[in-house]
Amino acid sequence: MKRMRWLALLASLSLFAVACSAAEEATDTVAEAADDVADEVTGGDDDEEAMEDEEEAMEDEEEAMEDEEEAMEDEGAAEIATDFGVDDETIRIGLSADLSGIFAGLTSPIVDAQTAYFERLNEEGGIAGRQIELVTLDSAYDVPTHLDNYAELAEESEDGVVMISQSTGSPHTGAIAADLAADDLVALPLSWYSGWADQDFGGNVFELYTNYCFEGMNGVEFLAAQSGVDSPTLAVISLPGEYGQDGAAGAKIAAEELGLEIVFDGEALLAGDDFSGVVSELVSADPDIVWITSSPGILAQVMGGAAAQGLDAIWSGNSPSYNPALLGTEVGQALDAFYFHSTYTALWDSNDSPGMVDIVSELQTRLPESTYAVADAYIFGWTEAIFTQAVLEQAAANGDMTRAGVVAAANEVTVDFQGLAPDQSWFGDPNDFVVRGSFIYDIDQASATLETPITEPGGAGFVALEQDFVGSVAENFVFNEPCFVSEG
Repeated sequence: MKRMRWLALLASLSLFAVACSAAEEATDTVAEAADDVADEVTGGDDDEEAMEDEEEAMEDEEEAMEDEEEAMEDEGAAEIATDFGVDDETIRIGLSADLSGIFAGLTSPIVDAQTAYFERLNEEGGIAGRQIELVTLDSAYDVPTHLDNYAELAEESEDGVVMISQSTGSPHTGAIAADLAADDLVALPLSWYSGWADQDFGGNVFELYTNYCFEGMNGVEFLAAQSGVDSPTLAVISLPGEYGQDGAAGAKIAAEELGLEIVFDGEALLAGDDFSGVVSELVSADPDIVWITSSPGILAQVMGGAAAQGLDAIWSGNSPSYNPALLGTEVGQALDAFYFHSTYTALWDSNDSPGMVDIVSELQTRLPESTYAVADAYIFGWTEAIFTQAVLEQAAANGDMTRAGVVAAANEVTVDFQGLAPDQSWFGDPNDFVVRGSFIYDIDQASATLETPITEPGGAGFVALEQDFVGSVAENFVFNEPCFVSEG
C-alpha cells in the first residue's frame, strides 16, 4: 500500500510539472517529494535521529529511576534506627554453642544448619539490604566459658551482636538471663526449660517449641497407653538442674493426674560418674515404664545396665537424652526393643510439609556429604534461623533494629515454622501461648543407615508415631509458673 501511494504521488507531481512548463522546478519538486515519500517509507534520517534521541531519553529516564530507587533504598536504610550489631551493610548475630562438650554431637549440626540457612538468605539479598554475619563461639557446655562468650557478644561496639540466635544449655542461659534483660538482647536458648516463659526470669529468652515439663507430661501419658497395663508403675530418673528436674516435674504431674504409682523417684540422682547404685535401685523397683532426663552417654549406662540385669520396662525421656549414635553401641538392641524417642519437632523427612521439603532439598545441595546421623538435628538449627529472620524482618519493618527494637519485635511476631514445629508467639499470658505438643517416634535399629549421605535413601531409624501430640494432662494443665525452680 505504501508503494502504491508513492507511485500515485509521483504521477500527480509529473502532471503538475508539465502544466507549469517548469521542468527544472518540477524536477526539484519531484525530488523533494520523492525524498519526503521515501522518508515516509524508510523513516528517513530525521526520524532515525528522532528515534535515537527518544531511545537516549528513555535510557536517561531509566537511569534516573534507578538512581531514585537507590536513593530511596539509602533513605530507607537511614530511617532504620541501629545501635550495636547492625550497620548499613551488616547484621551481626551471635551463637554461644556447645561445640566440644557433652552435647556437641547435637549442637554442631544445629550450627551448620543455621549457617546454611543464612548463606541462602544472604544470596537472596539478606534483610533490609544487609548481609547476615554469624559470630560463633564455643561454650564447651561450661558456664564460665558461656559467661565469657556473652561478654564478648554483648559488647557495645562494632564487635557486638544485635541478638543471640543460640545459647546452649539451661544453667548457661540462666546465668546470662538477667544480663540479657539489662543489655536489651534477645537470646534463643538451646534449652526447653519451662522457666523461660516467666517474664521476671526469662523475659529476653525466647524458647522454641514445648518445654521439658510438658514433654514429660506427654511422654508419661504416651508410655502408660503403650504399656498394656491398666495402672502401670513409673520410675522417674533425672540429672539435677533446670533440664533434668523440669522434665522430672512434668513426669510426676502426669503420674498424679493419671493415678500412676511412682515406684522409684530418681530425680536429680544422675550426678557424678557412677550410676551403679541408681541402676540397682531401679531394677529392684521393677517399674513398668521409665522416664529419664539425661545425656545420651548416661542413658546408655543406665538403660544398658538395667537391661543387662533383666528389667523389662518401656522407656522414654526428655530430648536430648537419646542420640541415634547409640544404635551402634551395646545398648542399641535394648533401645530398639524398649525405647521411644520424644522430641520437640518433626524429624528429617518425616512429613511432607513445605518447611520439610525446603530444608531437605536445600541441605542436600549445601551439605551433601552430611549423613543421617546428624540430619534430625538440622531441624533445630533451621527453625532457630526461621525465628531469627522473622524477628529481624519485623524489627526492620518497624524501623528499629536497635537491640531494644529487636526485643520489641520478638514480642510481636507469630512465627510460622512451615510444618517443622507448631507455630508460635511469645506475647500475652504464658498459659495461652505456651506450646503443649511434642513429637514421639519409635526406634527401628534395622532401618538406621547413619553413615549414609542425606542425598541417598536412608534414615536414622525413626518411625513417626505422634506428630504434635498433646495428651489430656498437658492439654488441661494450667501453666502459671515454672514447673521447677532451683533453690540455688
